[in-house]
Amino acid sequence: MASRNNRATEDIVDAQNREIHDRLSTKASYLKSLAFDMESEAKDHHKLLNGLDDDFDSTGGFLGGTMNRVKYMMASNKSNRKLMLYVSLGVVFSLFFLAMSSSPEVTFKVVKDAGIITLNRPKVLNALTFPMIRLIYPQLKQWQDQLKMVIIEGSGEKAFCAGGDIRAITSIRGSEDQTAFFKEEYVLNNLIGSFKIPYIALIDGITMGGGVGLSVHGKYRIASERTMFAMPETGIGLIPDVGGGYFLPRLPGELGMYLALMGHRLKGADCVHAGVATHGCESGQFPQLKEDLLNVKDTQEINAILEKYSKAFMSQQTAFSLESKLDAINECFSSREGVLDIVKRLEAFQSDPEWAQKELKTLGRLSPTSLAVTFRQMRTGGKLKTLGEVLEMEYRLVCRCCEDHDFYEGVRALLVDKDNAPQWQPKSISEVTTERVDHYFSPLGGKRDLKLGPTPKM
Repeated sequence: MASRNNRATEDIVDAQNREIHDRLSTKASYLKSLAFDMESEAKDHHKLLNGLDDDFDSTGGFLGGTMNRVKYMMASNKSNRKLMLYVSLGVVFSLFFLAMSSSPEVTFKVVKDAGIITLNRPKVLNALTFPMIRLIYPQLKQWQDQLKMVIIEGSGEKAFCAGGDIRAITSIRGSEDQTAFFKEEYVLNNLIGSFKIPYIALIDGITMGGGVGLSVHGKYRIASERTMFAMPETGIGLIPDVGGGYFLPRLPGELGMYLALMGHRLKGADCVHAGVATHGCESGQFPQLKEDLLNVKDTQEINAILEKYSKAFMSQQTAFSLESKLDAINECFSSREGVLDIVKRLEAFQSDPEWAQKELKTLGRLSPTSLAVTFRQMRTGGKLKTLGEVLEMEYRLVCRCCEDHDFYEGVRALLVDKDNAPQWQPKSISEVTTERVDHYFSPLGGKRDLKLGPTPKM
C-alpha cells in the first residue's frame, strides 16, 4: 500500500512539474518567435520594466503579466519592439530556469502508510503562501482516505510556520486573491479540524498566525524547547483568526482572551501547560520520535509514544511561566462588557500594580478596533459549537479588516517601514463604537460569506 501511495504522490508532483514546465516553455517560445518580426531598436524600454514588480504574484503570473505587457507595448508602438523583446526574453528565461531549479515551497512524501508534509521556506520562517494552501488541501483530502496518519513539520531550525505572508496579502489590496487567500486557508483549517486520521504537528520552532491554523486543530501538537507560540494580530490591525475564536476561548479560565488580545508569547513547555500543545519533546529527539511514529502497527499506539517523550521532556522543564499571573488574568480579563472594562479593571488592580501597568502599556500600542472586534470574537466563538461556524464568522471579520484602515497601517508600521508607530483610526478604545463592531460581524452580502459544510470543498 505504501508503494502505491508513494507512486500516487510522485505522479501528482511530476504532473505539477510537467504542467509548470510546459506552461513556461510555451510562453518563452511564444516570445522567442516574435524576434523574427522585430523592426528597430527601442528607446523607451524602461516602460516595460516599470510594472514588472506588480505582476510578481507567482512565477506563472509574473511571466503571464510580462508577456501581456510586451504584446501591448508592441501593438501600441512598433518602434519599441526589438529592445523590449530582448529585455523581456532575458527576464522570461531567467525566471524559467529559476522555476525549474528552485526548491518547492512545500513537499509531500509517503513513508510506511504515513504522509509527511514539510513546509519548505526556511529563509522566511516557512511563511504560508496561497500556492502552499492550494497544494496542501487536496493532498490531505487524498491522504485521509488512504493512509493511517499525517505528520506535518517545518524545514530549518527556526520555525514550524511563522504565519501567512502578510506583506504579500496587503500588497494585493482590493483584489479577489486577497480574500480568496483567507477563504481557502479557512477551508484547509476546517479540514484539519475534522480530519479522519491522526494529524500530528511537530511545532519545533516559531508558530504564529497561519502556522497555528496548520497545527492547533489537529489531534496531536508536539512542542519543543524551541517552540514559540503567539497570535499577535491585534498589533497589526487584524484579528486572531484561523480558528482562534474556537480554540482560544476553550483554554483554561481567561487565558485565551488574554492571549488573543495581548499577543503574549508562549515558549517551550508553556505551550503544553497552556493546552496549545498536547505533548512536548526535546528538539533533538524529533527525528527519533518521527521514526517511532512511522513504525507503529496500530494508530492506537501513537498516544503512548507521545506520552513517553512528553513525560521525559516535561520532567526537565520549569513550571508554567504565567502560573503566578493566572488569578490576575482571570480577574481582569473576565469582563463581559468589553475592552474598555478590562482597561478599567487593570487600572484599579492593586494586587500586582506593576503587572497591570505593563499590560495597560501593551494595550495602548494595539489597534483599538482590532481589540474591540477580537473581544467579541472570543466571547462569540466560545458559544459556537463547531470550528466551521467560528471560521465562517472569522471570514467576515478578516474581510472587514481588509476593507478598513488599521490592517494596512499596522503592516506598514511593523513590517514595511518598521517605525513601530502605527496611526490607528480611531486612536483609542473609547472611540470604537458598538455600531463599528456590529459592522464587522454583519453578513458580507450576496454570495461573499463563507459556508462550511461537514465536507468542505475547494
